[in-house]
Amino acid sequence: MNNFFTDTGLRWLWLTLVCLILDQVTKQLVVGSFELGESINVLPIFSITYVHNLGAAFSFLADQGGWQRWFFTAIAAIASIVFIVWLAKTPKSQTLLSIAFALMLSGAMGNLIDRALFGYVIDFLDFHWSGNYFPVFNIADSMIFIGAALMILDSFTTENDDKL
Repeated sequence: MNNFFTDTGLRWLWLTLVCLILDQVTKQLVVGSFELGESINVLPIFSITYVHNLGAAFSFLADQGGWQRWFFTAIAAIASIVFIVWLAKTPKSQTLLSIAFALMLSGAMGNLIDRALFGYVIDFLDFHWSGNYFPVFNIADSMIFIGAALMILDSFTTENDDKL
């Protein structure tokens, strides 16, 4: 008899949980250790900088009147449901795609928790080079990026008849 959780991508939900816990713990460590806006240089190209992101990627729509909180919360909730459905429909044999969905799910859920509880996303990973600063991000954002990259990689390495 087939087991729904072990014979589908849902077997990778443990990875989602581990990454989600890592995201939330690191955010709370920063909140408990830094003042908002405080920054500590760790490496010549990397700082830990505590910021609140009221918008989406690159602070998109951050300067709006507050409606964006619920808009981005809804998008993250819908994305989380979609990733769970995709995990359930992904065969066990598609490991890379399952891992990609699990990572993106953890990222969506991590930022969803922030938006629902605080109205903003806690960001703190700050890379810079020669006076150029990249947008500050967090572990959840990293999981979304890595998951998306793995999904693209999977699209180049998997036979067409194995796709969802």
